[in-house]
Amino acid sequence: MRRKDREVTDIERIKHIISRCTCCRIGFYDNGEVYIVPLNFGYEVKDGAYVFYFHGAKEGRKMELIRRNPMAGFEMDTNYAVCGAELACGYSARFQSIIGNGIVSIVSEIEEKKKGLLLIMEHNAEQKNWNFDEKMVDAVAVFKLEITKLSCKEHQ
Repeated sequence: MRRKDREVTDIERIKHIISRCTCCRIGFYDNGEVYIVPLNFGYEVKDGAYVFYFHGAKEGRKMELIRRNPMAGFEMDTNYAVCGAELACGYSARFQSIIGNGIVSIVSEIEEKKKGLLLIMEHNAEQKNWNFDEKMVDAVAVFKLEITKLSCKEHQ
């Protein structure tokens, strides 16, 4: 990272920033281009590693790309605001952002699918206790991104 003064390495601070993000953009490689999808998400830290969960349709371009190549990049951000100045070169922005790479896979085991859906609902609805109808769980695709590289940056 070029701007070490903006780097965040404290795990609790990183978790706090993730908790404020409402959208995670995943970038998939697709025959010479990058296909970026904005998704809501849930996450956990497992043995010191971040695992992000997502849901969606069982078919489509995103699912085809997951099956074709498990490597993906991601980005999430929050607290963005332009900070004005008298001179154009004095303009800046405040932000908090997280970027990285990981291995994406489709979750097929029913209990892990439920766990992923619970984490998504907890992150987005701020409620932990949800019941899922088995038919609904079966009807939706759940996939996870196991993070291999993560960097966090903020400018206040």
